[in-house]
Amino acid sequence: MCDEDHFEADRQAYEARGLVTRKQFGVMLGAGIAMVLPQVAGAVAVVESEVNVTTPDGVADSYFVHPASGTFPAVLIWPDIFGLRPAFRQMGKRLAESGYSVLVVNPFYRVKKAPTSEAGGATPIQDLMPLARALNETTHMSDAKACIAWLDEQKSVDKGRKAGTQGYCMGGPIAFRTAAAVPDRVGAVASFHGGGLVTGTPNSPHLQASKTKAQFLVAIAENDDQRAPNDKTALKDTFAAANVPAEIEVYTGAAHGWCPPDSRVYNEPLAEKAWSRLLALYAKALV
Repeated sequence: MCDEDHFEADRQAYEARGLVTRKQFGVMLGAGIAMVLPQVAGAVAVVESEVNVTTPDGVADSYFVHPASGTFPAVLIWPDIFGLRPAFRQMGKRLAESGYSVLVVNPFYRVKKAPTSEAGGATPIQDLMPLARALNETTHMSDAKACIAWLDEQKSVDKGRKAGTQGYCMGGPIAFRTAAAVPDRVGAVASFHGGGLVTGTPNSPHLQASKTKAQFLVAIAENDDQRAPNDKTALKDTFAAANVPAEIEVYTGAAHGWCPPDSRVYNEPLAEKAWSRLLALYAKALV
């Protein structure tokens, strides 16, 4: 699902307008500053830190951000194939400013510490596929359990309220499996342009997630829906049969990867729509 290559077209458009050179454009995306997320209304002061989460397979370098005082619901964020980088730190911080204790994980810690994509969202997909292919159901489950346990040890986390998890691109299936790994703890799951949510195997992420106690938000890119038009129906039917609350929507006009601000196909209006639905999900489910 992470196979859209719009870098060259975007680079040409920027150069034609005299804004940046090819090298500058790549550096700009790699630094995560191609776009700046809108400010949170009534944002609370937050505390940021780089942390290490011990897992059965090693130590996951991660970013942790939370309101400066008080306790708040925990949220675990699984990045897309470009990994933990400035864009996802922005996204995590923005969520914390809205009243959540947020952990953003480097899912590729077994091989390399972040940053794992040299040019952020402009890194060629083929360079990153070996990292993604090294992850599987077993690593998803074990990492999820370790990260949720780590969050529950933090003073800023309200353990009396359910935790949330959200994933982007390849992080979508990991978020689904996080709910399956700790079903009594996770109350909300969000997937944005998730790849591989529905497979033909018995351990398909959507089948595992349908057995949880969480509420779901699944935001699907229009071009992903065109490639796999039956996935949304499988999701709807499976969750309905299990009586699992789920909002499943195809975002018309959105291309795969439209949410992170350093994406080549970042679509601010539709990203903001997805953001508003995420906040609505957490507000009702993390109780």
